[in-house]
Amino acid sequence: MKSTWFVLFPVLWLCLPLRGAAQTDTEEADALTMPVAKAAFKPMPSKAVLMALIPGAGQLYNRKYWKLPVVYGAFMGCAYAVSWNNRNYQDYLNAYKDVMSDDPVANGSWKNLVPGNVSEEEINSYPTDNPNFTRNIQQRKDYFRRYRDLSIIISAGVYALSILDAYVDAQLFDFDISPDLSMHIEPAFVLKTACMPQMLGVNCRILF
Repeated sequence: MKSTWFVLFPVLWLCLPLRGAAQTDTEEADALTMPVAKAAFKPMPSKAVLMALIPGAGQLYNRKYWKLPVVYGAFMGCAYAVSWNNRNYQDYLNAYKDVMSDDPVANGSWKNLVPGNVSEEEINSYPTDNPNFTRNIQQRKDYFRRYRDLSIIISAGVYALSILDAYVDAQLFDFDISPDLSMHIEPAFVLKTACMPQMLGVNCRILF
């Protein structure tokens, strides 16, 4: 009997570490298969500004996808305004240069701006016979140049505003806005003091 224990005891002693190692491997495997909670998304303002250098990218980074149509719509409107005013400005600029040149008949881009049905002979003498025509070309040229420059300034403002919007969105991304927006009206009783008599009034309190 003693010889049997001498044989079984070393075998049991060797099995204990193997069982402990098997449990450790199982726990590590379970830990690897457990889902890891994802960290809450919080944009960095500095990165949002860098992304916003490309129009709309800052709004994408902040996950404000609904702002993309607004941003690109504003840029498309500004681009159209700049293009349209510049095209008209170039037309009137070339017409003004031609009508003020030494040979207005040869340089006849201004002829496209003559109003109404005018014969060829009347068109050739139009700048001389109609001094207001030249003045009108100059005024229209200045008009479209002014609004072209204004459209460029507005486009730069829209670009700066899109960058500022991305920065503010990232800065206030986790700003807590309480849904409890209410107004409470209740009676108020003011005690008599040395400066005013006893009064009964209404207290209005707004919670944000």
